[in-house]
Amino acid sequence: MPFLDTAIHYFWRDESTLVLVMTLSLAFLLFHFHKEERRSILNTLGFFFACLLGQFISGLTHAMQLETAADVLHEVFVIGGGIALIRLWGLLVFRIILPFARLTLPRITEDIFVIVAYVAWGLVRLRYAGLDLGSIVATSAMITAVVAFAMQDTLGNILGGLALQLDNSVQVGDWIKVDDIVGRVVDIRWRSTLVETRNWETVVFPNSQLMKNKFMVLGRRSDQPVQWRRWIWFGVSLEVMPGKVVSAIEDAIMQADIDNVAKTPAPSCVLMEIDKGYARYGLRYWLSDLAADDPTDGAVRWHVYTALKRAGIKLAVEEQNVHYIRENEKYQEAAHQRELTRRVKTLKRVELFAQMTEEELQKLAARLKYKPFAKGNVITRQGEPAQHWLFVIINGETEVCVDAPNGKKQVLNVLTKGDFFGEMSLMTGAPRAASVIARTDVECYRLDKEAFEEIMRARPSIADEVSHILVERRAQLDSVLRNMGQEPLDKVSSGQRSEVLATIKRFFGL
Repeated sequence: MPFLDTAIHYFWRDESTLVLVMTLSLAFLLFHFHKEERRSILNTLGFFFACLLGQFISGLTHAMQLETAADVLHEVFVIGGGIALIRLWGLLVFRIILPFARLTLPRITEDIFVIVAYVAWGLVRLRYAGLDLGSIVATSAMITAVVAFAMQDTLGNILGGLALQLDNSVQVGDWIKVDDIVGRVVDIRWRSTLVETRNWETVVFPNSQLMKNKFMVLGRRSDQPVQWRRWIWFGVSLEVMPGKVVSAIEDAIMQADIDNVAKTPAPSCVLMEIDKGYARYGLRYWLSDLAADDPTDGAVRWHVYTALKRAGIKLAVEEQNVHYIRENEKYQEAAHQRELTRRVKTLKRVELFAQMTEEELQKLAARLKYKPFAKGNVITRQGEPAQHWLFVIINGETEVCVDAPNGKKQVLNVLTKGDFFGEMSLMTGAPRAASVIARTDVECYRLDKEAFEEIMRARPSIADEVSHILVERRAQLDSVLRNMGQEPLDKVSSGQRSEVLATIKRFFGL
């Protein structure tokens, strides 16, 4: 079959076997190591075999004595096969070899090298076919000038995208702020940059806009973790010393475990302004997850509020002249009685005060102080000197925990509404035996030694009644400590009620 032999001889050249083996080898490596691009690899391989078929058709055309048409077809499909081979090489180098060598280049860099290789391969084949490249370059230069003038905005966007990626001005995953828009960069394309906002909006910025105007990359600093400084503003009366405000806020925030608040740099409170009748403070903290700005701000504000409330510091606002009608004394007395009744009911649920009379409970309730705590606050810390305070939980949950020998915290108990803690420090002045941490937002009544001391002096027999409760609680704590391999706290917890009673009387001077 001389016709078919002529076609095959024209179609299958000496280098064809090498090209075919190289293409199949590249496709196999990419298919095995770059699974996410398998569809693209199959498409490229299909294009290569389509070009091989086209070369065979050019061989048939040559066998039919149509040599000019055969040469044109052959060159076209050879250029197409070369483009497919260049594409496979580009995937291998930029998607496998360079990442394996820990070199990650922008996607635009890969596109540029591959396109340059396409153009170079096409020019080489055209020169091999006998075309005059000088005339082609001259003609293409004129066409390029016309196209560039007509598409200057588009070219500006393309060059802007190239510059953004090559100099790492912004990277995929960065949080940026452009004017009043804040969002995370999800893709940098040839013409535009896509930014997703927290409102589930995708904003398309032309790359030329980012290159011509300033924008902020949030949370990025050389050799530092990604975190963004945030401000929480609040006002306090000028009657309160700044040192007291700063200390109360910083201690509360640094001790609390708040999600997405970085420990380093440490949060800091600063007096920023004195104006309009009050002092304006700013709490600065560093946000570690830039997507959770508003929820974290809200959590920090709640910690600030509860810290100020515990310290007896009232928030202040700008002074204004307001006309209002004062509530009459009857209304105020009714509100006071409702609150007093609520406190008495709370005290009756506390085992420590179960033996007290209604009159004694009324006196005690009038001396209670409302103290809220935010989730994560350390209410009492193990080993700290006693502050002679007893806490009664109104709402919320707390964890009672001690430091284990391995340095970890061991949770002993969970206290809820109606429970109390701090009784040993109140009654004996002993240091805190365990730490109590707010498991949720917690509301408490706090009873001070001075308030309890009045009732103790009026009826000393109360000391005998509460000593039994204190001994039982201390025995329970010592039992847990022994199970953890720790020594009991002190000899007062030995179960001898008389020793506890003597300590109470000595502490209160009875």
